[in-house]
Amino acid sequence: MRIAFVSMYTEQRRADGATRRTRRTAELLAARGHDVTVLCARWWEGDVSEFEQDDVTYAAVTETPSVGSFASKLPFALRRVKPDVVHAANSPPSHVTAAKTAARFLRTPVVVDWWDEREEDSKGASKRAARAAKRVIAPSRMVKTHVREYGASEESVRVVPESIDFDLVRESDVEARADMVYARDIDEHANVESFFLALAELRDRDWRAAVVGDGPELDAAKQTAAELRIDDRVEFLGDLPPEEFVPVMKGARVFAQTAAVEPFANELLWALACGCVALVEYQARSSAHELVENCDRGVRVTSPQELAREIAVAARADEMTVNEAFADYDHSTVVRQYVDCYTEAVEDYGYF
Repeated sequence: MRIAFVSMYTEQRRADGATRRTRRTAELLAARGHDVTVLCARWWEGDVSEFEQDDVTYAAVTETPSVGSFASKLPFALRRVKPDVVHAANSPPSHVTAAKTAARFLRTPVVVDWWDEREEDSKGASKRAARAAKRVIAPSRMVKTHVREYGASEESVRVVPESIDFDLVRESDVEARADMVYARDIDEHANVESFFLALAELRDRDWRAAVVGDGPELDAAKQTAAELRIDDRVEFLGDLPPEEFVPVMKGARVFAQTAAVEPFANELLWALACGCVALVEYQARSSAHELVENCDRGVRVTSPQELAREIAVAARADEMTVNEAFADYDHSTVVRQYVDCYTEAVEDYGYF
């Protein structure tokens, strides 16, 4: 299948949850033999208009990110690619409606992968984008509900979660580096303070904690740990690739999920697969609690004090380094869900 991804921003230029999901999906599809082109703003050096990386072709629609210019030039770029299906990121939303207009003449369906709106996205434009798509893919039920509120029909929205390399989980060594782990981009939504407050409640106990991730609020997080006098037992590991992250998770007993905003809690998924007891602080704009529903190694909490109590309880849980209950989140299973969604959208046009 020939698939055109529409995403002005790419992870190579602007790393966030949405661009990581786009890149991962494009590369998984390309690895399985699909012809994948990402229409984007140029992020590579040189004069060439196209650049190939990991079997994915990146085609420059504009030289730099420019919402208006990108939307006006996108129909011509789609005409050159002649895709079977268009996979568009929801932000900026004007690119979804531009893709829909072009795709109508190409007789090509548009599937929108909805992560979250950025600050500069208008609500009106997002509503038009939600209604324009033939199919909308959401990473969680929370995001699905949000898109439905924007006017997308119930039957048009499908939940396709994030995915992990479950073979890596099975095959990785165990690194006994920390008893408790927090992992996420350390930004304004990280709320790592809740984790630290819980740890401070447990000063009289023997424990080691690790924080995985980097970001603009990292220095503030380190300062908080110091002010709570727990910094001597909290190790900040920075960003780690899965090959280094998974052994740490397999050696830990508890994973704390406290972020205030999370369309899908990917690090939490890795932790659950690695056998951690997952303690999830409920947040109105986070879908993390969905992963621990009906999970015997997952608990929802509502405060740092409750988190501290559950950490103490989790210390008595059986050790586990692989939780096969999460094998269905493997890359191979999830990428088939994307292909099924594309196929249904194409067949709605009466041909494949």
